[in-house]
Amino acid sequence: MLNDIKRDAQTRMGKSIDALKHDLSRLRTGRASTSLVDSIKVPYYGSDMPLNQVASIALADARSIVITPFEKNMVAPIEKALLASDLGITPTTAGTVIRLNMPPLTEERRRELAKHVSHEGENAKIAIRNVRRDALQHVKDLLKEKKITEDEERRADDEIQKLTDQFVKEVDKLAKVKEDELMAM
Repeated sequence: MLNDIKRDAQTRMGKSIDALKHDLSRLRTGRASTSLVDSIKVPYYGSDMPLNQVASIALADARSIVITPFEKNMVAPIEKALLASDLGITPTTAGTVIRLNMPPLTEERRRELAKHVSHEGENAKIAIRNVRRDALQHVKDLLKEKKITEDEERRADDEIQKLTDQFVKEVDKLAKVKEDELMAM
């Protein structure tokens, strides 16, 4: 029973880390990344499709993304979707190829993004602490039902706290790496 609670807590904390990694990968730094356009949807024959299902996405160099639609008639809808997105980048079209050139970030924008990174890190820590609270509550419920002893409860509480500390350190490390990446010129 206690192992199930710990395993569930570890899985849920891991999912919080994965969500943080996903959110941080979508942040626009000075470098180009194909994950920047992952969330963009393009109208395709009456339904909205993810961009990567209607075009190939590749990096031309460190500062530009090249999008090549699978069909020629998709160039205009992809261009419109990119302009309507919150990327803040104007696409350049050359025939059937669309380029996104990443402008260098200003110092002010870098600071804003660094604040956003630390905010996302705090949200991930809150999610991890909520998982800890739920797990500790399950352990207390087992103690009330007299399914475990007080010693087992204390031991489980300590193990859950160690698990929480480990995941919080991971969040701090991820946020620090992303902030360093943002502040590097």
